[in-house]
Amino acid sequence: MTKQKPTEKPKSTRRRFLTGAAGVGAGAVAAVAMPNVSRAETVTLRMQGAWGAADIFNEMAEEYVTRVESMAGGRLKVEYLVSGAVVKAFQVQDAVNNGVLDGGHQVTAYWYGKNKAASLFGTGPVFGANAAQILAWIHKGGGKELYNELVQDILGLNVVGFFCMPMPTQPLGWFKEEVASVDDLKGLKYRTVGLATDIMQGMGLQVTQLPGGEIVPALERGVIEAFEYNNPTSDSRFGAQDVSKTYMMGSYHQAAEFFEIIFNKARFDSLPEEHKAILEYSAEAANTANYATAMDNYSRDLQKLINESGVNVYRTPESIMKAQLASWDKTLEALNEDPFFKKVVDSQRAWAERVAFYDLMNSADYRLAYNHYFPGKLQG
Repeated sequence: MTKQKPTEKPKSTRRRFLTGAAGVGAGAVAAVAMPNVSRAETVTLRMQGAWGAADIFNEMAEEYVTRVESMAGGRLKVEYLVSGAVVKAFQVQDAVNNGVLDGGHQVTAYWYGKNKAASLFGTGPVFGANAAQILAWIHKGGGKELYNELVQDILGLNVVGFFCMPMPTQPLGWFKEEVASVDDLKGLKYRTVGLATDIMQGMGLQVTQLPGGEIVPALERGVIEAFEYNNPTSDSRFGAQDVSKTYMMGSYHQAAEFFEIIFNKARFDSLPEEHKAILEYSAEAANTANYATAMDNYSRDLQKLINESGVNVYRTPESIMKAQLASWDKTLEALNEDPFFKKVVDSQRAWAERVAFYDLMNSADYRLAYNHYFPGKLQG
C-alpha cells in the first residue's frame, strides 16, 4: 500500500517568522513558537501481523500504520511485516513479549491457550450484543481494564494492547454439502480457534486450531474436512472456493471478534507521550477505515463466489444456532469456575443486557426493509 508522505513546510517559514518577530522580545517569541515544535525524536517500530501474505487483514493493518505515520508527521514509523516474516501466526504475542518484535497485529483467540479468558476479548459468548457493542464494552464498560488485568497481572506479559474493527459475524464455514441439522455436523473434522473450539466440540465436531495459511494444506492432508476462517474476502483469497462449493453463513461461534494491536510494554513506555497517544488513538481511527474496507470487499467477494465461482451459499439453520447457544451455556458453566473468567463474563453479560436491550428495542427492522426493496433474495 502506498503511504502518503507528510507535507514538508518550506525551509523559509521559520526564517520569515523570526524576521517578522525581530521587534518582539525573545521570551515572547519562545512563548509563541516553541509550543508548536514537536520535540519527539524519529522512532521506527517493527510490527508483524498474524495474516498470510494475501489476506485482506494485512491491508487493514496497513490502514492502521498509515494513520500512525500520518498523525506523527514522519516522526514515528511502523515497519509492517506479514505472517512468517519473523515468526509464525500463533507466535506473534510471544515475539512481542520478548522484544523480538516491537508490535503485533492479531486476535486474542490466537493465544487463548495461555488462558481461556483471552478469547472473551473476541470469540466470546453472544448475549444479544453485536461486535460493535462488545467493542464499546472494551472502551466504556470495563473491558479494557479487565484485558490489562489478564495480560499484565495474571499472565505477567510485557505487552500493552488496543482493539479495533468490530468484525461482522463469521460464517459457520465451508463444507462438502449443505448442513441441514446438528446431526450433519457430528464427527466432522473442523477448523476454528479460541473458545469456538470448545463450542463446536460440545456439538460433536472434532476440532483442530490452525492459522489461516495452514487451512488448505490441512484439507489436502485430510487433517480437516470442514472449516471456517473469517469472511468471504479472506476465504476466497486463500482459495476456499477451490476446495469447497458449500458456504454456510450465520453462526454464534465467532460473532464478535476484533483486531488486537499489541506492543512490547517496555518499548511502548519508553516512547514520548505523543507517540503513545498516536499508537493508541490510531486504532480508533483504523476502526472506521477497516470496517468500510470490510463492507466494500466482503459484499463484493460474496457475489463473486456465487456468480463466478459457483459457490452455493446457505443460511445456517436456526436449529444449529440454538444448539450453539446451548453449547455456549455448558462451556460457560464449566469455565466460570475460574473467578477471573467469570468476572469478565459477568461484565459482558451485564453490558449486553443493557446495551443490546436499547439497540434491539430501538433498531429498525432492516431485514423487512431489504425484503421490501429486493424481494426474494434472502433465504427464510
